[in-house]
Amino acid sequence: MYQPIIRHIRQYVHPSEGEIHLFVSKLSKISLARKKFLLQPGAHIKHEYFVIKGCLKAYYLDAKGNRHIIQFAIENWWVGDFDAFYNDVPSKLHIESIESSTLFSISYDDLQELFITAPIFERYFRILVTSAFIAQRKRILSSLEKDTKQRYLEFCKTYPNIEDRVPNYDIANYLGVSAESISRIRRKMKSNPVY
Repeated sequence: MYQPIIRHIRQYVHPSEGEIHLFVSKLSKISLARKKFLLQPGAHIKHEYFVIKGCLKAYYLDAKGNRHIIQFAIENWWVGDFDAFYNDVPSKLHIESIESSTLFSISYDDLQELFITAPIFERYFRILVTSAFIAQRKRILSSLEKDTKQRYLEFCKTYPNIEDRVPNYDIANYLGVSAESISRIRRKMKSNPVY
């Protein structure tokens, strides 16, 4: 049951068997049906989540009610409202399942305890946060510098096979382009693989 998250951890750090046992003892398993919310604005966040199976989207609704998708979370991704989790402020995000999903959760208190008793996990999460920051910066620069096709191809590389799991309009929203543009690019790529 814990193999996906253990493999993920070992991609970044090399904890002992005892440290792994301690880590997994802090996890709780959650099942979420399709189109259900893991998180909604205003909530005080006490947990972060690791996706074992499924697909979720994290988004923000602006004052006009426009949705802005900021993250998809597929297998082996962590998801949550990091600002709310680490700074103890109300969440501003919706996190909704696109597919039926299974996740592990870990609480803030358990995570802080792990950082003290098994510091290797502080290193693990520091690497993940650094990677997420770099990815966010690349996404911003990509939106400023690259055309829609290039951004779509980068998206497909970041989220392998997700284009078959997520509606075009959600991908378009994430990339900040029209759904028609995404549909046009996908059609051209299917009819002409060298496009």
